[in-house]
Amino acid sequence: MNYSFDTIHFHEDDRAQRYLDVFKELGPGQINISYVNSTKHIVAWHKHNIQTDYWCCIKGSFKVGLASKAEAPQEAGDVYDVKFEYLSDKNPRILKIPPGIYHGYKALEPNSILIYYLTEKFNPGDEFRAKPGSFGEKWHVENK
Repeated sequence: MNYSFDTIHFHEDDRAQRYLDVFKELGPGQINISYVNSTKHIVAWHKHNIQTDYWCCIKGSFKVGLASKAEAPQEAGDVYDVKFEYLSDKNPRILKIPPGIYHGYKALEPNSILIYYLTEKFNPGDEFRAKPGSFGEKWHVENK
């Protein structure tokens, strides 16, 4: 029998616990899993100029923020359109986030799990960050 085990890189901070580059031999990209145990943290914003992300919620639910440059006159400076989408295990689907779009998320349920495929191995030189609130967005969930 020819089988083997490989280690999984684990990262933890005050926002989430993550398994990084889960299936290393699948190709040029990587698969990561984020386990988010709190609904209080916003994991945003960042964008890539090369990498495309594919996100899928496999447990719980997420409010996902997406921000891209608006078509505005140059003298107005950088203006961004912000849109919120929702990923949930009750409505399984894949969200494709192409290069150039700032993105981030907030768990709506404790212990939510996000699995995501990146078309490139993690490259800190292709990650551009902005703080929550940078685009005038509101992350809170309204009572309706």
